Amino acid sequence: MLTALADGRLLADKTGSTPPTVVALHGWARSGADFAAIVEGLDAVAPHLPGFGGSDAPDTAWGSAEYAELVADAIRPFGPVTIVGHSFGGRVAVRLAARYPELVTALVLTGVPLLRLAPASKPALSFRVVRWLAKRGILSKGFLERQRRKHGSADYNAAQGVLREILVKVVNEDYRDDLARISAPVRMVWGENDTAAPTDAGRAAAELLAARFTVVPGAAHLLEGALRDAVRKELLEVLA
Repeated sequence: MLTALADGRLLADKTGSTPPTVVALHGWARSGADFAAIVEGLDAVAPHLPGFGGSDAPDTAWGSAEYAELVADAIRPFGPVTIVGHSFGGRVAVRLAARYPELVTALVLTGVPLLRLAPASKPALSFRVVRWLAKRGILSKGFLERQRRKHGSADYNAAQGVLREILVKVVNEDYRDDLARISAPVRMVWGENDTAAPTDAGRAAAELLAARFTVVPGAAHLLEGALRDAVRKELLEVLA
């Protein structure tokens, strides 16, 4: 069932009774529907974060902090709750738990890019030259966009307008200070073959959080199969 939160500013899939005890935050370019099997039978809401699942995108380039502020407004009337966050939704969950600890009883995180263990690689020299020339009007914006699509990730190429600006902003965020401020218990469940959020970086974040870290053999990044089942298992244990 679809419900509205935060005075209609946030739409969410709802299961069970009100007030919810679980809030599920989805990954980039996904929706709250990803959590249907994970929260089945629970009192839960799975918001469709702005820009996804039919929700309008923000007017400006939000970072994860702005998303966390909106989620905080949504759950404040009935919190505290357990937050389960996947990928981008996990970034938002970390901001939320660090800045609004009174609203979060526990976190279950999966596939969340929280730490970069090596410096980010620079764009290819050829692309940097193209970008330099385009800034000076020597090359067209259309040519620059074609080169961006050639060198960009699948998520970057799929994003348009403000969502692309949001993506660039979020992937360059640093969460170390927020991880140090989280007081709620945390459990982390990772796919062994997750390339979007590698397990070694996940383990490093788990050490900062003193979190239990579980690796699901053969699983990748998306919430499906064995990874989905493992996340539900951890969530049920936390609630119990």
